[in-house]
Amino acid sequence: MKCSYCDNAVVYSRKYAGENLCSNCFSKSIIRKTAKTISKYKMIQSGDVVGVAVSGGKDSLSLLYVLKQISLNHNFTLQAITIDEGIPGYRDEALELVRTFCSKIGIKHNVYSYKKLFGTTLEQSLELRQGEKISSCSICGILRRRAIDFGAKELGVDTVATGHNLDDFIQTFIINLLSGDTNKIGWMDPEPTDRKARRIKPFCEIYENEIVFYAFTNEIPFQSEECPHMNEGIRTEIRNFLNLLEKNHIGIKNNMYKSILKVSSKTRDESGKKWRTCSSCGSECTGNRCAVCNTLLNLGLG
Repeated sequence: MKCSYCDNAVVYSRKYAGENLCSNCFSKSIIRKTAKTISKYKMIQSGDVVGVAVSGGKDSLSLLYVLKQISLNHNFTLQAITIDEGIPGYRDEALELVRTFCSKIGIKHNVYSYKKLFGTTLEQSLELRQGEKISSCSICGILRRRAIDFGAKELGVDTVATGHNLDDFIQTFIINLLSGDTNKIGWMDPEPTDRKARRIKPFCEIYENEIVFYAFTNEIPFQSEECPHMNEGIRTEIRNFLNLLEKNHIGIKNNMYKSILKVSSKTRDESGKKWRTCSSCGSECTGNRCAVCNTLLNLGLG
């Protein structure tokens, strides 16, 4: 079978779009779709320093590579930011993968650790949980966002890019819905907010399995080992459920994404979310005290 756009052999079938693509046309389509998303939501401005949060997984390394290709014809520069949570036997491999890959494509790699920033690793913080147990993912997510913010400030970053894909976007919506956290739904719009360092998700309109294939077809090395804490929450179950739906109803993820944008737009103004300054550390937050300070206080580290 020939590619829908050239005479080369087909290696990927994009069923929801009715396209059969060769390796070259598929890779070009990912770059084109990413650039279109960036333009549509005004994610990157001319002259920006973009800090890419790179964990060592398929999404973040693919995003770094795609943004590198786009930057060749556009006026912005890249910095890679990797967070070391201090998970024994897991993070070391990723750090080496990212370091090597960044060196190969000519991007500066910057590492920030929980231990240096907060005085504790993730594993150590989990041992300090008391009473009602906070999930490891909740603690890690809060500390990770603050660590990235710290790195962005130190590096003079204008925009922080993360590798969240369309599947992640839908999963987060469902998690917020199931947990009753409807305020967060109003702030899921991909367009950057008015924070000091804007946060963007250039892959938010691309399926996860397409990013996996992009990494393989472009020989991007990534960490295949999963985080030892990943199955503590319900995200994996939701991912499997959505994949089954997509298999039986092609294109349903795209439909869900569009519906979520409409819901988010209608509820955003009602959420009443405004950026303030944390009374303890001076960071941006939505209450009197930021989530990081509250978390560290609850762990007896504040």
